[in-house]
Amino acid sequence: MKIRAIERGCLETIKQASKELHPNEFLAMLSVGKRKDVISEIVLLPQMVYGKRHATFNIYMAPYDRSIVGTVHSHPSGNALPSEGDLFTFQKHGRIHIIIAYPYEDDTWKAYDYNGNEISLEIVE
Repeated sequence: MKIRAIERGCLETIKQASKELHPNEFLAMLSVGKRKDVISEIVLLPQMVYGKRHATFNIYMAPYDRSIVGTVHSHPSGNALPSEGDLFTFQKHGRIHIIIAYPYEDDTWKAYDYNGNEISLEIVE
């Protein structure tokens, strides 16, 4: 099923986590709930590493969970375009990815498919 939206509460959590970790990058997995076409929560993995120019996770710490559909991470630089490293991660870890850029607001994030093509996501309640 195609992901069409993200819940407002989930986006607010992403914004807040990104602000709290700034100037380090924030990283988490994205998950859908009852509505299989709407991202509703983030999943934090044990042993995540947050740095000024990178954030990493150990994929072996991820649960086997079909509701996980991709990743979200922040770019403290203010640029929401994916890097080469981001594109590599996109292809390995899910079908939808969000990058939220400083200052981490409603208009500073973008969603991408696993090939790095920008896609549109609606914000829903």
